[in-house]
Amino acid sequence: MQNLALIDQFLDAVWVEQGLSENTLSAYGSDLRIFALWLKDKSLLDVNTGVLSSFLANRYQQGIGSRSSARILSSLRRFYGYYIRENNITIDPTALIESPHIGRPLPSSLTEEDVELLLNAPETAHTLGFRDKTMLEMLYATGLRVSELVNLTLVQVSLRQGVVRIVGKGNKERLVPVGEEAMSWLENYLNETRKSLLGERQCSYVFVTNRADSMTRQAFWHIIKRHAKKAGISKTLSPHTLRHAFATHLLNHGADLRVVQLLLGHSDLSTTQIYTHIARERLKELHTKYHPRG
Repeated sequence: MQNLALIDQFLDAVWVEQGLSENTLSAYGSDLRIFALWLKDKSLLDVNTGVLSSFLANRYQQGIGSRSSARILSSLRRFYGYYIRENNITIDPTALIESPHIGRPLPSSLTEEDVELLLNAPETAHTLGFRDKTMLEMLYATGLRVSELVNLTLVQVSLRQGVVRIVGKGNKERLVPVGEEAMSWLENYLNETRKSLLGERQCSYVFVTNRADSMTRQAFWHIIKRHAKKAGISKTLSPHTLRHAFATHLLNHGADLRVVQLLLGHSDLSTTQIYTHIARERLKELHTKYHPRG
């Protein structure tokens, strides 16, 4: 009971001081209660580095991954940091424990053949199918985030220059060129399909629903999944799948990493470098398949 009281005091304090969300507080509470349960009758404030190391080793043996272990250690750091400030303890038992290394997961991507299947899935003879086709073409041609695509307004599009002006994360503006294929679909959509969807109604967004509303990120995500299923694509997709494919395929065809960085709107080159791992795997596959000594 004493340990539960210590946890509650900590959670109340960080909620008041830092205004943390319910999800964060719940995660802290869950992690700390797991540790308290493992300690049995031992007080949370009577813990040293060896005890913490044993607990984390026990979690590892139970199959807990490095990401979960890192989160638990983060919760413990916050907890003991608080009680040091409160002068309840003088030594932080987490200070000498290194966080487990978390490998950065490679984003899932589609092959160029998969992308062709996906782009050809919508029934373009129908109004909504033509809109879906245009959105997919734009997404793959520009590497926009889904949120950037669905929030695209008419004033951000220049058909004459073949570019779209995007205000991305951190209100950073970038000009993104649009390929001829996607621009042709977009021009036809704006001149005919969009007008048909809107009728007499007005909307400033480029991509609209049949109710003349702007498309939501969630709605378009469902559209992507529906067309992927129709195309027979069984790979796990994410809302960023075509963005990942855009970056990976550019690099596979020799694009400079800094150019891809600018097109994606990444402020840090290291964010873009993750795509080089995918491209590198593709190069290894090709080398193994075609090189006489592969």
